[in-house]
Parts: sequence; structure tokens; C-alpha cells
Amino acid sequence: MTTKSTMIGNSAVFSRRAVLKAIPALTLSPTLLAQSMSPIAVRKLHSFGMRVSNMERSLRFYQDIFGAAIQSRQGDTVCLRIGDGPRFFSLTPVQAGEQPGFSHIGLSVENFDLESVRDQLDAFGISRRRQSGPNQASLDVAMQSWTTTRGQREGGSTSGTEELFFADIEGLIYQLSGTDHCGGAGDDGAICERVEEAATSGLFRSIDVSHFTNFLANKDRANEFYTRIFGLGFQAYQGPASPIVGVGDGIQFLMYVGGDQAGAPVQPGRVDHVCLSIDDFDVDGVIAKLEDYGFTVRQSVDNTPPMVHWISMRMPNRGGIEGGTPEVYFSDPDGIRIQVQDAVYCGGGGYLGDDCSAPA
Repeated sequence: MTTKSTMIGNSAVFSRRAVLKAIPALTLSPTLLAQSMSPIAVRKLHSFGMRVSNMERSLRFYQDIFGAAIQSRQGDTVCLRIGDGPRFFSLTPVQAGEQPGFSHIGLSVENFDLESVRDQLDAFGISRRRQSGPNQASLDVAMQSWTTTRGQREGGSTSGTEELFFADIEGLIYQLSGTDHCGGAGDDGAICERVEEAATSGLFRSIDVSHFTNFLANKDRANEFYTRIFGLGFQAYQGPASPIVGVGDGIQFLMYVGGDQAGAPVQPGRVDHVCLSIDDFDVDGVIAKLEDYGFTVRQSVDNTPPMVHWISMRMPNRGGIEGGTPEVYFSDPDGIRIQVQDAVYCGGGGYLGDDCSAPA
């Protein structure tokens, strides 16, 4: 009889073997790889998920801050609209053994067809797994893809709404979807007919997702991998060795920071924070609103408790301006980090971080 612990152990061994097998392919010349692979046509940062310890508290918090309407419901999960939609972020209660934090990053793909995109993932060395994946980053699913099917009880269609996920070599999880995906019903999750408006307009009006910053064991490997599989380029640099990967519109980006560890990672990567662009961005005004709501100033960079705010001044050595490009952050009731910036912020120079004209 096969025990549960044996199955888990076998899965971990298989996953590590898959990672070790994938590393040589990740180090091949991009020119050679491009001869047989076409990049996945990622167009936008589209969505993200968070696991939270208290659903009622977090829902109230994010509606208070952003005035976010409930765009769709997926069983216990609530999908909150970003801007005018269909972009969104989801809140899901943590399960036993989980910690609050980000579950995945969602990217929209032009002319999305699930099977075609999965074939492309195959070509880039991301193998298919039969069972669904975990709720947060895990090396057990590194370099694997999977699908989940949401039935009506999870806000899907009667025949099931199928969704595609994959994990990179450090276990970070991404969802790939169509540009009209709203977390709702229909074959592509694009039907959201029961929008529930928030009771308040919020402190700020969100416009769009700006970027995600992710901490990894090997940042250069991630930058090479994502520019290759998505056909993207560097939009700006926040330091000589810190490029940002531009996504679609010259504004959004993905940033990978961390170390230079060679070989297989020993722990999963993590999403450090998400940034949302907001209307009427003014540093003093943003801080005043946060403090009126009950946030306090963070006292130490080494300790970020819930419900604090802070400003990072990005200096010229990190691509900012003399005196610093101000970047505003706060932590939610679970300590999850959120950044807010002007709609023109692209991770570059200038006071608003809007000068991405000449990446080095």
C-alpha cells in the first residue's frame, strides 16, 4: 500500500529531477531556442491572487482603500475589480498550513487558446502534470503546467470553466488567460454579469496593475527565461544589474531581483509586492489619506507589520532622479505589501518614474 508520505516524497523527487533536467535548456542560447519556439503573446498584467487570514476583514479593507466592486465570486474566493475591469485581484481564505500572501500572477494572452498556449509551454520545457497545483509558490510544481476546472459552485459554467496555470523553475505560479477573463463563468471565464458595487468609493481609484516585484535565487535566469518565452524586452533599469521586463504597453512590468545562485533552487521564489496605479497620485495626499484611515509609519526596514506605510526614495544608482523618485507602499491587515503610483509610472526615471525612454 502506498502511503501519503511516500506519494509526497515521490512527487518532490520527481519535481527536483524535472528542475535539474530543465536547467540545461534554460542556459541554451536564446537564438538557438528561438529557431524552434514561438513566444507566448503576453499582452497585459491581468490579475493576481492573495490568500488572507480573515476574508471579511480583507474584503472590507480593500473596498475601503480602492472602492473595488466584487466582479465575480468563485465559491469562497472573491474577485475584486481593478479600474473598469475586467482586470481583477482575488481574495481567498488561507487553508491549513498556508501563510497569507500572494498565490499567483495572472497574465493575459492575445487570441488565447488554452491548448495552443499549453503546447507552447511544452516547447519551453514546462511539462504537464495531471493533478492541479498548490495555492502558493512551491518547488514541487517547478517547470510544470496544469489546469483547473471551475464548476457552477465556484462561479464557473455548467460544463466547467477551465483555467491554465504554470510554475517557473523557482516555483512561482502564473495564470495565463484571455484578455477578457474576469474570473467569471463561460468557457473562458469571461462572463461577469452580477457585479456588486462597493459601499464606498475608496481612498483611491485604481486604474490598472503597474508591476510585480519578485524575489528569486537567480534573477538573471528569470530575466532570460521570461524575455524569451514571452518575447519581451527590458523597459528600464533600476540599477546596472537590475533590469525590468516590460509587458505590453510600455507602462507595466515584471521585476526579478535576488541572488545569483547557480543550479536548482532550494526554496521557492516569492512575490514581494504588487503595485497598482491610481488616479490623482500625490505623495503627501496619499500618505495623509492612509494615516487618516489608521496606518502608521513603518519604523524599520527589517520589520513590516500590518497596517504601516513607508516611502522609498529611488536614487540615481537605482534609476531614479537626484533627490529620489518617491515610491509609496503600505501593508494590509495580513502584512501583504502593496505599492501605489501614478498611472504614468513605468519603473524609470523622473519624479513620477515615468521616463523609460532610454534603457541602457
